[in-house]
Amino acid sequence: MTDFTLHTEDTAPAESREILAGAKKSMGIVPNLYAVMAEAPGLLKAYKELGDLFQASSFDKDELTVVWQAINVEHSCHYCVPAHTAIAGSMGVSQDITDALRNETPLPSDKLEALRTFTLSVVRNRGNVDDAAVQAFLDAGYTQRQILEVVLGVAQKTISNYTNHLAQTPVDAPFAKFEWHKAG
Repeated sequence: MTDFTLHTEDTAPAESREILAGAKKSMGIVPNLYAVMAEAPGLLKAYKELGDLFQASSFDKDELTVVWQAINVEHSCHYCVPAHTAIAGSMGVSQDITDALRNETPLPSDKLEALRTFTLSVVRNRGNVDDAAVQAFLDAGYTQRQILEVVLGVAQKTISNYTNHLAQTPVDAPFAKFEWHKAG
């Protein structure tokens, strides 16, 4: 196994330092995911920018969380599930939604369940989603724009989930209480 460096603002390549400093200022820490990604400044920048763009999408806080956590759970990401559990809490997402996503049990609304189902169809089929799945998503009240915004969320989470698998990124102390392992 390769040991990946957990960079600090002092050890990171120059192109990554500004993002690490911004994370420390806004979150109080440099998350280990950022510390690992700092090795490849383009990756860190892409992840942060995709995250900012996804958060500015037409999805509300519950819907953002459904997309993020559906992907994190599907990819069995030991780091992102706890991190997004904490993020969901800070965003005011209900514990019912968080628990349903972490435990792969039904969500509290049919519309959110349709979002999870569609997101998982995109992930599992690598974008080759059949017409019936697309129509079911649209029939649930979502739009063509949101079909494409799911792709944006998948891109962001694929970057982080794959990085965490490769680097075996240690879960940060603030997220440790939300430790998660895929059932079964």
